[in-house]
Amino acid sequence: MLLFGTASAAFAAEPQPITLDDAIAIARAQSVDAAVALNELKRAYWQYRTFRADLLPEVNFQATVPSYRKNYSTYQLDDGSYTFVRNNNLQMSGTLSIDQNIWFTGGKLSLNTSLDFLKQLDGNKFDRFMSVPVALTLSQPIFGVNHIKWSRRIEPVRYEEAKAAFMSATEQVAMKAVDLFFTLLKLKENLNSAEQNLVNCEKLYEVAKVKRAMGQISENDLLQLELNVLNARTTLTDTGSDYKAKMFEMRSFLALDESVELEPVLPEAIPQAKVQYDDVLEKARANNSFAKNIRRRQLEADYEVAKAKGNMREITLFAQVGYTGTSDNMRGAYSTLKDNQVVEIGFRIPILDWGKRRGQVKVAESNREVVESYLRQETMNFNQDIFILVERFNNQQALVNVASRADTIAMKRYHTNVETFMVGKISTLELNDSQSKKDASRSDYIVELFLYWYYYYQLRSLTLWDFATGTSIESDIEKIVRR
Repeated sequence: MLLFGTASAAFAAEPQPITLDDAIAIARAQSVDAAVALNELKRAYWQYRTFRADLLPEVNFQATVPSYRKNYSTYQLDDGSYTFVRNNNLQMSGTLSIDQNIWFTGGKLSLNTSLDFLKQLDGNKFDRFMSVPVALTLSQPIFGVNHIKWSRRIEPVRYEEAKAAFMSATEQVAMKAVDLFFTLLKLKENLNSAEQNLVNCEKLYEVAKVKRAMGQISENDLLQLELNVLNARTTLTDTGSDYKAKMFEMRSFLALDESVELEPVLPEAIPQAKVQYDDVLEKARANNSFAKNIRRRQLEADYEVAKAKGNMREITLFAQVGYTGTSDNMRGAYSTLKDNQVVEIGFRIPILDWGKRRGQVKVAESNREVVESYLRQETMNFNQDIFILVERFNNQQALVNVASRADTIAMKRYHTNVETFMVGKISTLELNDSQSKKDASRSDYIVELFLYWYYYYQLRSLTLWDFATGTSIESDIEKIVRR
């Protein structure tokens, strides 16, 4: 592969040949589009890693060191009246817990141990310790939607979609490189033709002046040839400006230094492949991010319905079993232990909400139906686009061959007409016509060649399959996101 770096000023004027494969490789390695695709993949990767981490045990430590209070607070006496009492104490606490989400129920199970310390600083000064050596806590929603279970369904699909989208994006970077490369190549060929046409026009004009002096051609033909020279100079100037502008755009896309002068090389061969619609559609459905996108959006719509139904009533269970102890010293707080048990069931059921929650369920179900309609339409459009692409690709190889032959014939015809005009056997109109046909045929050939390569990489982007080699397009995603 041709490597480009920051060229020095001494070599800035020397053109560096670049092939189509070079342009694609550089674009994939250092273009902004490739960097954006990589960052999207990294974001999806770490989002998936975060989801996976939620399914694993989590160790947490929580502490308050210290909490000092010197204030007044209300206190109710035996006769029901209230008074203010002064507080002056120091408290410290620490809790170590191991928390585990339970994906199949949506609850959370925690195993924890804690120690609290209280030091009274006024009046009857004392120290107290309270320990919870071990406690097992369960927090479980009942009848509500299981968010973790739905995440286990959605997040893997989302990550597979992101990986497929990244692979397709790299092929789309190649498609953009193909577009810019052939546009630059076309302008380069136009520039070469414009330079050669100017040389030929000037040469023919000089010959025509001699012939006019000898009375062999008319004044009108001489003026026409002079006009051809002027038009050729104008065309050369305009084409040179267009070529420089497109060169700047190409360098910008490839992230190359402005001193690098690129010289695109016409591809000598095209990848030979014959594709079938059914085969392409099967590979696209298996590999393209579109299929994963359809599945994810369907799951998300189902999740919204389940969430709306779960919000119609809220019932939660909280249970804790373990041991606790208190003493005026730390050792004593762990020596004499007693049962520590808490069971709570809380619920919130609407008695009268004027159909609000039921309406939310209906809205979610209606939204799901809308999503399903969109998905059906998008699937039909996806299949249709693949069918059209397959037809165009299969026809394009014949069009490239025809355009190549037409380019060769037009070039030979032009050179023959130049020699014929030199001996005075054809008019300037016929000469101008052959020149125009030569330029147009060359331009048409490059366009047809561009379309073939563009369709080829579009097929690769849709299917993540290389039909020329019959192999899958794969990448080590773990290695890519960590580099």
